[in-house]
Amino acid sequence: MTERPHLSRSSFALPVAVAVAVAVAQAFFCLFLLSPPTASAAEHGTADSRAEALADRVMTALGGMEAWDAARLVEFGFAGRRQHAWDRHRGLSRVEGTEEDGTKWVAIQDLGTRQGRAWVDGEEVRGERAAELLERGYGAWVNDTYWLVMPYKLGDPGVALTYEGEREIEGERREVLGLAFEGVGLTPGDRYWVYVDPDSGLVTHWAYRLEDMERDAEPVAWRWEGWREVGGVMLSPRRVRVSDDRLLELWPLAVRRDVPEGLFDGP
Repeated sequence: MTERPHLSRSSFALPVAVAVAVAVAQAFFCLFLLSPPTASAAEHGTADSRAEALADRVMTALGGMEAWDAARLVEFGFAGRRQHAWDRHRGLSRVEGTEEDGTKWVAIQDLGTRQGRAWVDGEEVRGERAAELLERGYGAWVNDTYWLVMPYKLGDPGVALTYEGEREIEGERREVLGLAFEGVGLTPGDRYWVYVDPDSGLVTHWAYRLEDMERDAEPVAWRWEGWREVGGVMLSPRRVRVSDDRLLELWPLAVRRDVPEGLFDGP
């Protein structure tokens, strides 16, 4: 697969370092983010026992499902181009972005109904322009949020986990989870590998091979750096591509248990 100059299914440009990365997420993540969290992958019958145990260790290292359930508002930036506010309890998204010509846009919507409102340079827009920006905001939410919270979604319905044993990456031995998908998502042939530090239980790398890549193509690997506690949960705000050290930052980053008044009302 060649590097794409645009974000998957939207029209605003991203740096080449980010383009392939964000395209991965839409394969399946949009089906899962609004689903109730699950305590154990094995409950769905999609994980072998060692994969289940490793996925549960990851969740424990992240702070546990109870802490994640309490994390209501997630706010973060993506690659210096967009800002997100996500009310997980109400299923609301606010995305602020900048187009190449400097135009500022805001899209606020209900993630379940995909209905909402949009603004350009502070002025509300309607009709086709609003629909375009809401679609753009939804695609950005799907892609960008996946890069932040993937480890919390290992037990989602339709995700088949396998224990791939220990592998070496960048000179370190890691336990590896393989992710495949059982009839879900836009590209169910995509494959992911999640590398876990056996001591800390945290994800240190992930790699992927998309279904439109050659079957024997080398998976694209990224480091997950800067793990820290944010609002009671563990999150990593830095992705670094292993092949060339290109950086993707998910910053600034905040997690709250309440929502500021008016945040989802307008710009």
